[in-house]
Amino acid sequence: MSAAVAVEFILLAAIWGASFLFMRLGTLEFGPLPTAGVRVAIAALALLPVMLARGLWPQLRQHWKPVLFCGVINSAIPFALFSFALLSISTGLSSILNATVPLFGALVAWAWLGDRPGASRTLGLVIGFIGVALLTWGKASFTPNASGFSPAWGVAACLLATISYAVSASYTRRYLTGLNPLMSATGSQIGAALGLAIPSLLLWPSQPPSATAWGALLALGVLCTAVAYVLYFRLIDRLGPARAITVTFTIPVFAVFYGVALLGETVTPWMLFCGAIVLCGTALATGVVKLRI
Repeated sequence: MSAAVAVEFILLAAIWGASFLFMRLGTLEFGPLPTAGVRVAIAALALLPVMLARGLWPQLRQHWKPVLFCGVINSAIPFALFSFALLSISTGLSSILNATVPLFGALVAWAWLGDRPGASRTLGLVIGFIGVALLTWGKASFTPNASGFSPAWGVAACLLATISYAVSASYTRRYLTGLNPLMSATGSQIGAALGLAIPSLLLWPSQPPSATAWGALLALGVLCTAVAYVLYFRLIDRLGPARAITVTFTIPVFAVFYGVALLGETVTPWMLFCGAIVLCGTALATGVVKLRI
């Protein structure tokens, strides 16, 4: 990995780590689906003029079906699920669960693309999912908390979101490899915005959201989505999906820091211990670390 690519990798982790903070701030006033819908609409509006100026409209017209569908499974569904989850669990916990994306990605790639893991990667899958089970065991209660939602539903939403991300990674590898990253990012956000438009309007909050909530969604749309997805598709193009998706390893570091420093969240030693197990298992499952077995 070159120095320039490494900088983009770390920058993407820092940006996506902040997305959990902004999602929580937005969801508390907008609700999950409008938060996700406004986020992708802002991202699409920010990216579209740039894409048009680069002369990439013909490429989008040629590949619009897979690109727009990718937006649904890579943005619309997971963004809505994570926004819902943040009503009942912390940004730190949700970001650690987000780190399971490569675990599910390895399973999806095995089932769909025939990318069969060896002994070391299989061991990593087992270790990673044990870490997830330990981490979420104490959150298995379906009793609603102060937000009116139970932590168990929040955990389930996070895991469904990571599965959606995992499917989209293999989908991108199969159908979007070689396409311009800016076009893929723009088209995917247009697809996500179209998919979320009607649900967002139907569930729009009755009380006008505050300037803080609007600012959070602006940051989500421009920084954490428009800029971030250009970086992400660039990394997929340069490193391949299996290595690019490992950016989720470092997202919890930034997300936990932001949550503690800005939201006053508590991080327990158990969360850190289980998070370390998840990350070790993920490193093995993706082949970043290899054991001779």
